Amino acid sequence: MENVSYYTEEGLQKLKDALKELKTKERAKVAKQLAEAREKGDLSENAEYEAAKDAQGLLELKISKLEETVFKARVICEDDVDISKVSILTKVKIKSQNNGREFTYAIVSEEEADLKSGKISVKSPIGQGLLGKKIGEVATVNAPAGKMKFEILSIGL
Repeated sequence: MENVSYYTEEGLQKLKDALKELKTKERAKVAKQLAEAREKGDLSENAEYEAAKDAQGLLELKISKLEETVFKARVICEDDVDISKVSILTKVKIKSQNNGREFTYAIVSEEEADLKSGKISVKSPIGQGLLGKKIGEVATVNAPAGKMKFEILSIGL
């Protein structure tokens, strides 16, 4: 199976909760909008009905994509994480060779990324640049601001 994504248990649960919300509450809301629009008569010239049908189509597309993501999701256990090198679920402390500042980031799946809480996506430019690196190595990252170099100071969980 291709495109498998790895998540923490918490991250996968959030995806499942979002999917449940879409399938129950959001579907019910769209069904109600369709029913109300249908009651207004001629469907051929009913803009409200067309808008509700479009909303239903978009909702079903969103549900379908989220179902696929959940299907391809795998929970990664901390016991399975190799901390000898940077990989998903590791927490890495890096030092910018451009300005000397130090940062600590957790490498997570794209959907779990949250820069404010120090979680960067494994698919982000920095995440990609750090993957596979070991303590003491320097990662060159092609960021939007140009090439950046980070020294790996520590790797943990």
